[in-house]
Amino acid sequence: DILRVKGATGYIDTNYIGKARAALNALKKYDFVYVHVEAPDEAGHNGDLKAKMQAIEDFDQKVVGTILDGIRRFRDFSILLMPDHFTPISVRTHTSEPVPFVIYRSKGLSGKPKAKARAYSESICRMKNILVFDKGYKLMDYFVGGKQAVISQC
Repeated sequence: DILRVKGATGYIDTNYIGKARAALNALKKYDFVYVHVEAPDEAGHNGDLKAKMQAIEDFDQKVVGTILDGIRRFRDFSILLMPDHFTPISVRTHTSEPVPFVIYRSKGLSGKPKAKARAYSESICRMKNILVFDKGYKLMDYFVGGKQAVISQC
């Protein structure tokens, strides 16, 4: 199903909180919800640093913050945050380098709380000894608990 959110524009003025609330509401019915926010990508295509920074800040506060506040009512959950690709303002188009991602689980796979998280940034992707998936479906297998996910290193 596609969730219709009033004021969802795909740009910097999108209804970030409405998207987050719609996702939380959908989790009452579905086990998996995907939220796409286009604003940082569009700001990259426009070469607009200020808009890109604002879009990322709004995503962090209004989407991630709202979801983290609301998702705690569910007993067990996992969240995957990532861009679908880079769109640097310097080139104003998509590029192919690995994108950073973070997975937060309410419980570790052992049922115990996970260790403290590292930073989340593009520079982390360039480091050695971090997980890099050469195919998107392998990341999704890993995220949903697939035991056969093939992982390569940077």
